[in-house]
Formats: sequence, structure tokens, C-alpha cells
Amino acid sequence: MKTDFIEENGAYAFDCSTAVWATDQMHHDYQTAKIHLKDTDLLIENDTNILMVEYKNANLAGVAKPDTFEPESDKKVSDVFHKFYDSLPYLYLLDKDKPVQFIYVLEYPNGDIVTRKRLRNRLMNELPFELQKKIGHGKKLIDKVDVVSIQEWNDHEIYGKYPVKPVHKEM
Repeated sequence: MKTDFIEENGAYAFDCSTAVWATDQMHHDYQTAKIHLKDTDLLIENDTNILMVEYKNANLAGVAKPDTFEPESDKKVSDVFHKFYDSLPYLYLLDKDKPVQFIYVLEYPNGDIVTRKRLRNRLMNELPFELQKKIGHGKKLIDKVDVVSIQEWNDHEIYGKYPVKPVHKEM
């Protein structure tokens, strides 16, 4: 199993060497199947959960117009929560039925813990927490949502088991 997953900019990698299972192939598999669904960047399975990870870093050198990235805009929030819903069929088809935690790792200019918590709360309202309370009979589509910085991810008791590290390019 592949254990290091390099994000799309090539600057950071998630070390999933301690995961039960992990993949970043959802996008490729959706494209190959010619279906137009939005997908999360990474799926990580541990002993108790599936971490559905979306990663966005507008703080990197060379990122076009980082100051115009507005993660709290209606369009960006919609894009993010649709990635959760559109990733569920992938887990279903792989028989991955552990509780899902949706984690958005987010870095952007002027981002702070307050804006990340506010974004988390918006996502909670768009994800099926209330629906599963009303009709789930104990069954859940989602167990948790979180929005964290890279540092918060690495410091977290669970997420930190799959640390995000800078990629050092060989010269």
C-alpha cells in the first residue's frame, strides 16, 4: 500500500504509514469511470473511523492570487460539502462502513482558529447531522466534521498519527 500522499502542489505530504488503509485514487477512479463527481483528496482508515480529508493551501509560494481565496464564500462552502456527499459512493463500493469523519485541512492568508471554527459550524449545518438524528435509527453517514490548519492536524491526537510534512525536493 502506498503510504505517502503528496498534495497537488507538491509541497506537503501526508504520511499514512500507520493507517489501516489509505488512498488518494478517488479522483483518478471517478475520471476513469467518466463520472463527474467532486471528490475529497484523501481517505484514511484507522481502527475505528474513515477520515475523509480535503486539503487546501493558499499560503504556498506561487499560488495564484492567494489573497482572493475566500473559504467562507457560499461557493467555496458548497464545493467543500459536495465533496463529502460525492465521496460517499466510493466508500460504499469499497465496503468501507466505519464511521466517517470529514476533515478539512485549510491554510490561507489571514486564516485563524476563529475563521476555521466558523467554517466548521457552517459545514455542520450543510452535512447530514440533523438528518441522521431524525431518520438514522442509530445509523450515521458522518460522525464528525473538523476544519484545521496543518499544525492543528499534526498536533491532534488522531490526525497527528498521519502527519503532514513538507516535501523536500532532491536537487
